[in-house]
Amino acid sequence: MPLAARRAIAFAMAPARPPARVRRAIEDATPYRLKRIALVRAALAPRMAAITGADMFAPETHRRDGAPRLFNPMMIAVIAGALVMSAAMGVRQTFGLFIGPFSFDHGLPVTTIAFAIALHNLVWGVAQPFAGAAADRYGSGPLVAIGAVVFALGLAIAAVVPSGAMLVLGMGVLVGIGISCTSFGVVLTAVGRGAPPDKRSMAMGIASAGGSLGQVALVPVAQWFTSHSGTMVSLFVLAGCLIAIAPLGVLLDRNTRGSHAAVHETAAVSLKEALSHAMRHRGYCLLTIGFFTCGFQLAFIATHLPNYLLLCHMPVGLGATALALIGLFNMAGSWACGWLGGRYRQHHVLGWLYLIRGAAIALFFLGPKSDASVVAFAAIMGLTWLGTVPLTSGLVAKVFGTRHLGTLFGVCFLSHQIGSFLGSWLGGYVFDATGSYSLIWGATALAGLFAALLHFPINDAPAHGGAAVARA
Repeated sequence: MPLAARRAIAFAMAPARPPARVRRAIEDATPYRLKRIALVRAALAPRMAAITGADMFAPETHRRDGAPRLFNPMMIAVIAGALVMSAAMGVRQTFGLFIGPFSFDHGLPVTTIAFAIALHNLVWGVAQPFAGAAADRYGSGPLVAIGAVVFALGLAIAAVVPSGAMLVLGMGVLVGIGISCTSFGVVLTAVGRGAPPDKRSMAMGIASAGGSLGQVALVPVAQWFTSHSGTMVSLFVLAGCLIAIAPLGVLLDRNTRGSHAAVHETAAVSLKEALSHAMRHRGYCLLTIGFFTCGFQLAFIATHLPNYLLLCHMPVGLGATALALIGLFNMAGSWACGWLGGRYRQHHVLGWLYLIRGAAIALFFLGPKSDASVVAFAAIMGLTWLGTVPLTSGLVAKVFGTRHLGTLFGVCFLSHQIGSFLGSWLGGYVFDATGSYSLIWGATALAGLFAALLHFPINDAPAHGGAAVARA
C-alpha cells in the first residue's frame, strides 16, 4: 500500500488520546518498541466498546498482559451451562421412547411406566428448592457432579432391573434428584448471577437453547440404540453421557466468582425474609401458578406424543423425529425468547408465548394428522418449549434480585414440576381408563389460555421489600 494511503488511513482512524493513567501505566510497564501499539490499542478501546457494546479493558475480557481473552467468564459459564443442560435435558426427553419397549417387552402397564416418569418430575420439583439453596451457598460445582452421578445411577437401575418397583426407584426417585442438580435451578442461577443485568436474559436464553442441543442429538441416538441393541444398552449409553458432564460445574463456579450480582448485592436480605416477601408478592404467585400449566403441557407432550402418533397409525419413528424437531426449534425459540425478554416486558412475552402454544395444541388435536402436520406442530412447540424458563427466571431475578435466585426460582419450579407430574401421569391414567388421549389434549390446550391470562397482569417492578437483593 502506498505511503500516502497508509498515512491517510492512520489519520482517519487516529483516536483521541487515552486517559493519562493509562498512558502512565503503559509507559512504566511496556518496552519502548511496544509503547506505540499499546497506546493505540488503549485509545481505540472506547470506539471498540461503542461498536461491540462491551468494555474492551474490563478485567473479565483481558489477560494481565492486556491481550484480549478469546472467551470471557460469562461466555465460559454460558457454554458450560449449555453443555450440562444439553445432557440432562436431552436424556430426560428420551423417556417417552421407552414406554413402548417397557410395556411390550417387559409386560409393564402403561400406567406404571407413566407414573415412574411422572414421579421424576415431582421429585425434581420437590428437590429443586433445596438444590437451589445448596447452589446459592456452596456453588454449582458439587451439585452438578453429584447430580450427574445420581442421574446416571437411576438410568442404570432401570436398565438392569426393569420391574415396576425398580423403574419407580430409578427413573422416578433417583432421576428426579439428579436432574434437580443439573438443570435450570442450578445452572441458570449460576449463569444469571455471572451476567450483568442488561445481558442476563440473553445469557439465560442461550444456555437454555443449548439444553435443546442434547434433545436434538440424544433422542435419535436413544431411538437407534433401542431399535438395534435394546433398552438396556440405550439406557447405559445415556448414563455415560451424564457422567461426562460431571466436571463442568467447576467452570460455572470459577467464572461466576466476583460476579455482577456479588458486586451489587452488598446488603442482601436473609433467605427467610426473601421467601416471606416472595410468598406475599402477587406477581410471584401468578408466575408460579402459570408455570404449573407449562409443566403440565410439556410433560404430557414429551411423554405421550410418540404413543399418540402410533395410535393415529403414523410411522414408528415419527415420534422420535417429532421430539428431535422440538429440540431443534427450541434452540432458536429459547434464544429468541431471551432476546425478546431483554427488549420487552418479560411477563408480556410469556403471555403471548402461552397463548400461541395453547392455540397450536388445539389446532393439532382437532386437525387431520399427517407427516406435515406433525412436523409443523413440533416446530411450533419447539419455538415455545423452554423459552418460558429464561423468561420466568429472569423475571424472578428482575423483581427479587439474584442473591437467592436459586431458591426463589426453585420454589417457582416446584409448581412447574407438580404440573409435569400430573401431565405425565394423567396422560397414562386417562388412556388406560378411556383408551384415548382426547380429554388430556383438551385440557392441555385450555391450560395455555389460562396461563396467558395469568401473566399479562403481573407487576414486574423491583420489589421494595427486597430492595437489597433487587439491585442486580
